[in-house]
Amino acid sequence: MEIGDSGFSDHKFLTFTTALPRRSSTTSAQARWVRYFSPTACEDFATAYKAADELSATNWSVESFDANTYFNRFNSTCLNIVNNIAPLKIKRSIKKSAPWFNDSIRSLRRNCRQAERKWRKDRLQVSYDILRESLSIFQKAVKSAKFKFLSEIISKNHHRPRVLFSTIDAVLNPAVDVFPDVSNLLCENFVAFFVEKIARSRPQSLAALHISPEIIGCSSTWSMFSFISLQTCKDIIDHLKPTFCPYDSIPSHFFKQIVDTIGPDLLFFINKCLSTGTVPDGLKHASVTPLLKKPNLDVSVLGNFRPISNLPFISKILEKVVFIQLHSFLDSNSLYDTFQSGFRKLYSTESALLKVTNDILLATDKGSAVALVLLDLSSAFDMVDHSILISRLENLLGIQGTVLNWFQSFLTNRMFSVCIGKHTSSVAHLSCGVPQGSILAPTLFSLYLLPLGSIFSKYGVSFHLYADDTQLYLPLKHNDSSSIEVLLACLHEVKIWLTQNFLALNENKTEVMLFGPSDSYDFGDLDLGDLSSHVTPCAKNVGVLFDSGLKFDKRINSVVKSCFYHLRRLAKVKPVLSLKNFEKVIHAFITSRLDYCNSLYYGANQSSIGHLQMVQNAAARLLTDSRKFDHISPILTSLHWLPVKLRIDFKILVFVFKALHGLAPAYLSDILHYHNPSRSLRSGSQLALLSLEKLLGQRCILNVSKLIYHQLST
Repeated sequence: MEIGDSGFSDHKFLTFTTALPRRSSTTSAQARWVRYFSPTACEDFATAYKAADELSATNWSVESFDANTYFNRFNSTCLNIVNNIAPLKIKRSIKKSAPWFNDSIRSLRRNCRQAERKWRKDRLQVSYDILRESLSIFQKAVKSAKFKFLSEIISKNHHRPRVLFSTIDAVLNPAVDVFPDVSNLLCENFVAFFVEKIARSRPQSLAALHISPEIIGCSSTWSMFSFISLQTCKDIIDHLKPTFCPYDSIPSHFFKQIVDTIGPDLLFFINKCLSTGTVPDGLKHASVTPLLKKPNLDVSVLGNFRPISNLPFISKILEKVVFIQLHSFLDSNSLYDTFQSGFRKLYSTESALLKVTNDILLATDKGSAVALVLLDLSSAFDMVDHSILISRLENLLGIQGTVLNWFQSFLTNRMFSVCIGKHTSSVAHLSCGVPQGSILAPTLFSLYLLPLGSIFSKYGVSFHLYADDTQLYLPLKHNDSSSIEVLLACLHEVKIWLTQNFLALNENKTEVMLFGPSDSYDFGDLDLGDLSSHVTPCAKNVGVLFDSGLKFDKRINSVVKSCFYHLRRLAKVKPVLSLKNFEKVIHAFITSRLDYCNSLYYGANQSSIGHLQMVQNAAARLLTDSRKFDHISPILTSLHWLPVKLRIDFKILVFVFKALHGLAPAYLSDILHYHNPSRSLRSGSQLALLSLEKLLGQRCILNVSKLIYHQLST
C-alpha cells in the first residue's frame, strides 16, 4: 500500500493491489427437462391407455397379484404413453420473466425499444413523442396485466393465506437461489450428512437400560382394511394438492385430469394393496429436498437444513386412504392421547396454549408457583424405530393381521435420494424414521409417543404435546421441595424412556419458566437442581412468546413489529390491486397475525392492546386512503372490522361455543360446563363460575367467558 499526493488538493490517496474473484462475462443458461401437454393430451392418453390391456383386473388373479410387479407395469405403461404424447424437452432460461408478461406486452416492449432506437438515431421531436407514447402504452398494459394476474390469484385463494404469502412475496422480493452452485457432489454431501446425523444422535447400546414391555391397552382390534369405491378414490385425488416428485411417471397435475381413464386400474391396485397388506418399493423411494430452517441462516452449513420428503403422488393417495381408516379407528376407540394437539381435527396450537395457560392461572390463583418445562427433541421424526412403532401399533392399539402387515411393509425398505435442481445423489436406505412430508408421518409419530402420557400421569405432572413439542408443568408449594423432587424424578424417567426409544433430548433447547402468584413473588429459595441452568424469564412456546408474568408484552411487541413491516411492503402493491382484493391481502398478512392466539391476550396491559389497535388502525387507513388524523371508529365501522379488544372477546366466545357443542378438544370441553343447581334457578342455563379472587385467576377461560357473556347481555 502506498500513499500518493494528488498535487492539486490537500487530500492524499492510497494505492494498493488486491485479488478480486473473476466474474463470468456471460450468464450460463440453466437447463431443465419439461413436458408440454397439448390440449388433446387427455384424449390421446385415454386412447393409448385403453390399447394397453395388460393392467386390466381380469388379467390378475388373487394368487398372481404382486404389488411390485403391478406397480412397475403401471408405471412403465403410463411413462411410455406420456413420453409419446409429451416427450421430455430441454428448456433453457437465463431469466424468468414476470408471470403476468404475455405476448401482447412483449410486442409493446419491442415497439418501445424500436421507438427508442429511432429517437437516439435522429433526435427528432416527433420521434421523441412517439417514444413517450409507446412507453406510456407499455406501462399501462403492464399495470393492467399485473392487476388482472394478482386479482385472479387473490380471488381464487383468499381462503389460502399460504398462496397469498408466496404470491405477494414473489412480487416484492424476487426469488434468490439458495444454492448458486449445485452439483452432484453437493447432493452426496447432503445424503452423507443426513445419514450420519441420525446415526450420531441415536443411542448405540441399550444394554444398561431396562426396557419395560408394552402393555395391551385396547380392547378393540383392527385387522382388515375396508375397500374403497371409485368415487371415494376420485374424491381423495381431487382434494390432494398437486406436488412434484421426479419419480412420478405422470405429473400430478396431469394425473388429476386423466383420473377417469386410469381410475379403475388405480382402484384395483389400491384395494389389492390393502387386502394383501403390501406397499410397492417404488412408492417408498423419496426425493428429499433440503429446506433452509430460517431465511437468515448460513447456507454453507448443512446442519441449517431439514430434509423434506417428496413422495410419489400415488403414494400420497394410498397413504390418504389408510389415514382416513386409521383416524376413524383411533377416534372411535378414543386411542389418541387426550393432550396431544398436533395434526388433529378441531385441535390447534391456540387450543393447546389456552389449556396450558388456563391451568397455570388456576394454580397461581391458589397461591402456588408453577414450573413450566419445555422439552425439545432432536430430529424426532427421523429417529423413530420401526420395530418399536410396530410393537406400539400391535400391543397398545390392537392393530393386527393385514393392517399390521401393511404398516410393516410401509416402514421397511424405505430409501431416499437428495435432489436439487437437475442433480441427484445416490440412493441411501433408511432403517428408522418416518418420512417428513408424508401424510401418515405425523399420526405415526404421535402414536409412537403414546406411553409418555402414562409416565406423566404416574407422577401427577400435567403435560401437553404438540407433535414433538412437549411441555410439562407442575404447581410448586412454598417451602416444600417434594414437588421439585417429583418433577425431577419424572424428567429422569422421561429421559430414560426417550433413550430406550431411540429419541434424543436436546438439552441446549430445554427451557424452564417459573410463574408466581404475583409479580413480587420470591423464587430465591427454590432449588431446581439440574434445571436451574435452564431457567429463563421468556421463552417461545409452540410459536408464542411466553413471559413469567403472562402479560405477553414481548409477544405483542413482536407481532406489532412484524405487522408494520408487512404493511410497508403491502403499500408497494396497493396500486395494482382493487380495493376488494387489497382488503383480502390485508386480512391474510395483518389480521391473521393480530388474531393468532389472541385469546391469550385477555387481561393483558391496555397499552399492549393499544399497540395492536394501532396496527389495525394503520391497516384501515392504508386500505381506505384515510388521513392520519381522521377519526378511526367510523372507518372501522364502514369496513365491518371489530376493534382488537372485541376480536379477543369474540375469539374466546367462539372457543366457548365450540366447547359446549362438541366442536373443541375434550380438554377444553371438560373445563366449560353449565351450572346445574339442585333446584330450579334462573342461573341453571348459565356457565358455572369458579370463585376466583386474584387477578391472574380471573383471566382463566371459565371466568372470562362468563364475564364477557354478562357484558354482552347487559
